[in-house]
Amino acid sequence: MEQTDRREFLKASAAGLAAVVLTRNVLGETLIVGEGEPFPELVEVTIAELHEKLKTGKLTARRLAEMYIERIKQIDTKTRSVLEINPDALTIADKLDKEIKRGKFRSTMHGIPVLIKDNIDTADKMLTTAGSLALVDAPTPKQDAFVAAQLRKAGAVILGKTNLSEWANFRGNRSISGWSGRGGQTNNPYWLDQNPSGSSSGSGVSVSANLTAAAIGTETNGSIISPAVTNGVVGLKPTVGLVSRSGIIPISHSQDTAGPMTRSVADAAIMLSAIAGTDKNDPATAEADKRKAKDYAKFLDLNGLKAARLGLLTSPPQRNLDAWKAYWEPLFDKLRQAGATLVEVKLPEMPQTFAADRMALMQFEFKANLNKYLAARGAKYKTLADLIKFNEENKDKELSKFGQELFIESEARGDLTDKSYLDAVARLHKQTREDGIDALLDQNKLDALVGPFGQLVGVSAIAGYPSIVVPMGLREVPAAPASGNLPASPASTQTAGMMFVGTAWSEPKLIKYAYAFEQLTKGRVTPQFLPTNQRK
Repeated sequence: MEQTDRREFLKASAAGLAAVVLTRNVLGETLIVGEGEPFPELVEVTIAELHEKLKTGKLTARRLAEMYIERIKQIDTKTRSVLEINPDALTIADKLDKEIKRGKFRSTMHGIPVLIKDNIDTADKMLTTAGSLALVDAPTPKQDAFVAAQLRKAGAVILGKTNLSEWANFRGNRSISGWSGRGGQTNNPYWLDQNPSGSSSGSGVSVSANLTAAAIGTETNGSIISPAVTNGVVGLKPTVGLVSRSGIIPISHSQDTAGPMTRSVADAAIMLSAIAGTDKNDPATAEADKRKAKDYAKFLDLNGLKAARLGLLTSPPQRNLDAWKAYWEPLFDKLRQAGATLVEVKLPEMPQTFAADRMALMQFEFKANLNKYLAARGAKYKTLADLIKFNEENKDKELSKFGQELFIESEARGDLTDKSYLDAVARLHKQTREDGIDALLDQNKLDALVGPFGQLVGVSAIAGYPSIVVPMGLREVPAAPASGNLPASPASTQTAGMMFVGTAWSEPKLIKYAYAFEQLTKGRVTPQFLPTNQRK
């Protein structure tokens, strides 16, 4: 069923919010969600629609928060995406309702419940732990992270904290996406036995499962974009420096950023407007106020792809090529039909030093940045070395599933004046910016790059450049026999996403292209919490 039909169904209900919702299941079939579903009127609802209900008095902020909390209590027993609910959420909602009665709306986000990842400081009754048991008893942060403060300033209700891959997936050479010592395993909402991807797994799952209006994730290297694709939502990774990292448990100041995870591009634009801005505590944001748009929603243009010149990057699989083409080529044609010119391009081959350099950059910066954060936090464990020792002493709870090799290797690194670190940073930025994304854009006179989720992720993350991914629903992947070094693989159904990437500060263009494409394709599929993806 088309998304516009669902919207009309919602608008036509007598109370403004329907008792049941028409949507699609993982097979693309029309589905009525209602019986046994707590508050089905929240399924696929947008921030703009909720804002209208609040504005016209058909909903209160308190009632909306209560509805989402009930959905979390009933549904998240399956997905385990929410670590804790903010005990002050309803009190905050009551205060916002009083402002509404006086005719005051701080922004479109006023009264809208959101969830934030558990590596974002909040100076309240919730914990901030990055999923680690080592920080469960740490002192409450002295102040909100800038992102959390911006959300509160916009009138959002921070409903709770989401689970994540512990330490944002930077602990061991192996890891289990969506697992943390504190939160256990977060489950994929489409098939509960499948990987939810990380590290912003809880944020992606909670949005996809309609447990919140929107969420905040963080990314160093794919941690917004990958779980957005895997959980069928929109993920927007901003330019490093557009959104402050102060008060966010760090990995790499060269690559870290927070960003929106939502069910629609429009909601991502609204969220980005709320959180972008200059913060004196994060030097990378010095230009943010000058560079940011006051309202990113103004770039939501149905005709946004008209006359766009986009570089198409594809990486077809070694097997099942015909099935891959049958799925993706009609989507490339939709871009063309919408008025975009597609120019097939390739990223340059990266030198042999590339992988070692990117790991060195993250390890050097992780050690320096985390030690600084822990010292300011005043926790019992004040250094990375302390955390390594804690994990060894609590290995039955923390190291039972995978190790802490990245912790140990990072601890062995020097400081940020080390020549090997400085040289790695310089090489990586030249390879991914000047000789990478910017070269492709300039040489081919392109506005942005586009392609299936894949090779663009790491390059844009290292460059610190923005990206946005639009959910394409699900695609059938045929079984493949063993061939060469490739093992046999069973038939499967997989989520898919189309990714748009640009140069620094190009969020307006990316939002425009992504929105136009989203409205053409309407690929988002509502998950139904099936127990397994295994075929009988």
